[in-house]
Amino acid sequence: MRKLFIAGNWKMNKDAAEARELAEGIKAEVAGIEDVELAVFPPYLSIAPVVDALKGTNVAVGSQNLFWEESGAFTGEVAGRMVKAAGCDRVIIGHSERRQYFGETDETVSKRLGAALEAGLLPIVCVGETLDEREADATRKVVERQIRGGLAGLTPEQMKPVTIAYEPIWAIGTGKTATPEQAEAVHAFIRGLLGEIFGADVAEATRIQYGGSVKPENVAELMACENIDGGLVGGASLKADSFGKLARLGRD
Repeated sequence: MRKLFIAGNWKMNKDAAEARELAEGIKAEVAGIEDVELAVFPPYLSIAPVVDALKGTNVAVGSQNLFWEESGAFTGEVAGRMVKAAGCDRVIIGHSERRQYFGETDETVSKRLGAALEAGLLPIVCVGETLDEREADATRKVVERQIRGGLAGLTPEQMKPVTIAYEPIWAIGTGKTATPEQAEAVHAFIRGLLGEIFGADVAEATRIQYGGSVKPENVAELMACENIDGGLVGGASLKADSFGKLARLGRD
């Protein structure tokens, strides 16, 4: 049985003081929730206060990115060991905004993923198509390329700690959301693809989150789908009460 996993990607929001305040609010909102796994991903400079605020709680903390080398002349990057030392136990890799604005490719996703696993971090690997690609009926082709390229070289054993996040780019921050039927169809396709690559057992155990304008109003319907195992949430994770409602799967 796959445990649902709600993750809040704060993107480039919340300085250190604001992040601590939000983390304290989230801690109060989600206390006692055990049936859903929870994590937040603050900006680098806000990781320390969030880790401190959430220590000993049911909310894990992660990094929004990492580099594939352990050290060196790579200005502006952070290594997996640095992420781990800061108190994080997970990391987002290949988010569509990294691909769109910072030149992330399937090859660099694969390299970052290898570094994350080497550092003992739990990765969330993002895949998803643009609006043009969806309208050209290329969703499956794009997602398959990203899955095969981003997970290239992994053994079934190495795949076990990896979460996949399907995020249709046309639904991120736009207010548009894939219908549960649209999202479920792609999730089912991804699970089948994972079965081809890594075997049925790994495919069945791998959690596949949905990311794309997930909010308290639609979270229950999305999470009810057979192959949707959680949400990678942006804007709706930036308020404690909203994140709390997501963590409770809209059961208020």
